[in-house]
Amino acid sequence: MLSRVADAIYWMSRYIERAENLARFMDVTFNLMLDLPQSHQNAWAPLVYTTGDHEYFREKYGDANQSSVIEFLAFDQDYPGSIRSCVKFARENARSVRETISSEMWEQLNLFYYMVREASANDRIKASPLDFFQEIKQASHLFKGITDATMSRGEGWNFSRLGRLLERADKTSRILDVKYYLLLPTVHDVGSPTDDLQWQAVLRSVSAMEMYSKQFHAITPSKVAQFLILDRHFPRAINYSVTGVEHALHAISGTPMDTFRNSAEQRVGQLRSELAYTTVDDVIQQGLHEFLDLLQTKLNKIGAAVHETFIAVKPVDTSVQSQENGYQRQSIFTR
Repeated sequence: MLSRVADAIYWMSRYIERAENLARFMDVTFNLMLDLPQSHQNAWAPLVYTTGDHEYFREKYGDANQSSVIEFLAFDQDYPGSIRSCVKFARENARSVRETISSEMWEQLNLFYYMVREASANDRIKASPLDFFQEIKQASHLFKGITDATMSRGEGWNFSRLGRLLERADKTSRILDVKYYLLLPTVHDVGSPTDDLQWQAVLRSVSAMEMYSKQFHAITPSKVAQFLILDRHFPRAINYSVTGVEHALHAISGTPMDTFRNSAEQRVGQLRSELAYTTVDDVIQQGLHEFLDLLQTKLNKIGAAVHETFIAVKPVDTSVQSQENGYQRQSIFTR
């Protein structure tokens, strides 16, 4: 497969997953604000902080509140990290490889794009965006289902899976980090109803509430961290996603599992092994924020290694450039 095609499919899936996760973050925050007491109405600002572009936000929007943050993260066509921009970039990548993806994938992504564009011009949707967030999640799920149902399990499908799961692992880590490091107002709230509501919001943001409840009887910070970081079976857990990234890489390269031939396979194998032999007590002892911060750095390095291994060819004509690398595009979500 041409590196240009691999790059486009990889980023197409990353952008779709990124748009879905943004919708999840805002959907849960919107509902959380209905339950929290007035003294705790500060959960919108952390969403801006997770982007790493809080200075840009402050210059353009001023204070972080419901309307400004939703406009910024959902509809701002000048901000490359908004839902609108992510779906636009996904569509542009898909357009460049229409001969590789299925026609059903293109049709669904095209419908997705026009749905978001029309919503961006609708003031009623902006004022009450809950249905819009649900439509984003459903459109993303439909695209992924169509991809799995219509695309051969070759290199293209594995690059799509690679991009989707790498993005998912990163975003699960960030929503956990937002709760632990930013949302908790004071130490006195630990174990309080407010604390419980916020941990429930974390689980709901990754559609994990039901599966968590089947495994654990009570919501505690350590159990939530264990489930969302280390669980081997829940599809939005970090451990599950990293394992999927490793399988996708080895399927692309043909390298046997538990060996490596390039830096991407080496880095993801190391991280998967660390997660496999880490306990939640190890995470808590290190500090949840510190653990997640280091994890995000490792995920960024895996993304950079994927680019160097499969995308960053050195053409004879130096005016020919490969698509923008993962670090540049991910900078909008990195501190």
